[in-house]
Amino acid sequence: MNSQSRSFAYGALTIAPILWGGLFFAGKSALKELDPFWFTFIRYLLASLLLALALVIRGRTKWNVLGTKYSSLMLFGLLGYGMFGIMVFLGLRMSFPSHEAVIMATMPITTLFMRAVFEKNPPPWWAWSVAVVALVGVGLVSGFSTDAGQISIWSVLGDCTALIGTFGWIMYTRGQSKFLDLSVIEYTGFTALAALPGLAVIASLATALGFAPLPTLSGIIIASPAIGYIVVFGTVGAGLAYNFGVRTLGAPMGIVFINLVPISALVIGMAVGSAPSAGEILGTLVVMAALLIQARFMGKKVRKERATLLARHQAE
Repeated sequence: MNSQSRSFAYGALTIAPILWGGLFFAGKSALKELDPFWFTFIRYLLASLLLALALVIRGRTKWNVLGTKYSSLMLFGLLGYGMFGIMVFLGLRMSFPSHEAVIMATMPITTLFMRAVFEKNPPPWWAWSVAVVALVGVGLVSGFSTDAGQISIWSVLGDCTALIGTFGWIMYTRGQSKFLDLSVIEYTGFTALAALPGLAVIASLATALGFAPLPTLSGIIIASPAIGYIVVFGTVGAGLAYNFGVRTLGAPMGIVFINLVPISALVIGMAVGSAPSAGEILGTLVVMAALLIQARFMGKKVRKERATLLARHQAE
């Protein structure tokens, strides 16, 4: 991996959270017309069509892998697109965009716990320290320290729902290591296509059980601008950029860059007329410092792990 590839990867991991920051504001608008279950299905139906078209135009696509490894691709697709997508938007319906942005930024800490528990791979002391510093920063950015009066039992329940949903995205991110024979766009597209029938079943069951009303054509039309942004930029664009960064730099580094999501949400809030507080500005600086420090510490370690994994895959 040369320095140019790493530079592109860092750029991609920066772009993805910026696009995701806008997703929460657009999603809040779309949820006025659609429930999270059918919204998620429509979102990935359109995203899958775009990705499939891109794969056809690209050519040299390993379509046979979609058949031979369908179950695994479906599992990771449902974790990343279903579990994460549905639960985060269920949480968003009960809470605030800034809260959901900060929930996403807890993923580095959650990942550390998961690696320590499931892989028997306790992280070094510096990783814990930097993750805690980053979490303090995103807490300041989100306004938790100043918006306590807005917090209700429903917003807390929504935040907990979104937090559980982040486990799905972490597992989806780590799932790339099992499909190194696929390109970034193939992994992104195949997991979306494989998950689509499952998302349809989940939405249908939610309707049958009374949790999700069927979407109406008028509701879809009203929500179409928000859906358009979410599909093109927040799903396809951000997904490809993020998966490229993860494929190049490794899953741990990709999860670290999730910390930029609340900063993106802050900037978007400023664009719509919400001036940042001193705490938000301080939090932005804290997060950026934590990212730079962790990137420096992890760079060499991740590249070494990546080389080992590729060598093992080639040997198999």
